[in-house]
Amino acid sequence: MFSYDPLVTERYPTIRAGVLLATGLSNGPSPAQLQEEFRAQQDATRTEIGTRALSAIPSLVAWRRAFSSFGVKPTQYRNAAEALLRRLLKQGSIPSINLLVDIANLVSIRYRLPAAAFDQAHVSGATAVRFADGAESFTDLGSRRLVPPAPGEVVFVDQVGVVSARRWCWRQSAQSATGPKTVEALFTVEGHHVRAEADVASAASDLVELLRRYQPDAQVSVGLLSPEDPGFNPSVV
Repeated sequence: MFSYDPLVTERYPTIRAGVLLATGLSNGPSPAQLQEEFRAQQDATRTEIGTRALSAIPSLVAWRRAFSSFGVKPTQYRNAAEALLRRLLKQGSIPSINLLVDIANLVSIRYRLPAAAFDQAHVSGATAVRFADGAESFTDLGSRRLVPPAPGEVVFVDQVGVVSARRWCWRQSAQSATGPKTVEALFTVEGHHVRAEADVASAASDLVELLRRYQPDAQVSVGLLSPEDPGFNPSVV
């Protein structure tokens, strides 16, 4: 269903991930209670970070190192968590998108880790996290134009070469974005820092709890991945 290629885990032995598969979803606008919880987390995160530079936060520093190691300038292409936090600190708030995105974003800013929800409707077979060879295809959000990833960057890619995330956790594809028709989604939360194993486990637990609370009819399965256990095959919890 989802796995890290051996070449990725060999180069990045620090990677830890939480992966969830949620089926039977009914996505749409976030209910008032979730919106309030999301706003409260934004307030708490702003207070916790205060005047500290994002470049001093261990989880973001570790992602910057990872991006640099496969040839991407981390201040030009920011990992999703850092981009979200920059928006929060500069603009004062993060807008509500939809229930599934809001859940992922809430967890992302709580733990300062990239968390994402991928619609599975257009995924062919299993998703692999591997180095791109440049023959894959990617459609950016807001675009219909297919472009190949740069050879050597880390991508999320299915069995027919369609990329759902470029530069590891920089941006999702148009096809993978969740919307009103999403009934099955894969959630990921990843880290490389010293506390990544504990933080990722807590973040994954929070994702499960939020889905249970706001999608009570959904079936959710979860796995915690590492170089020693790099694959996820769902079993409902």
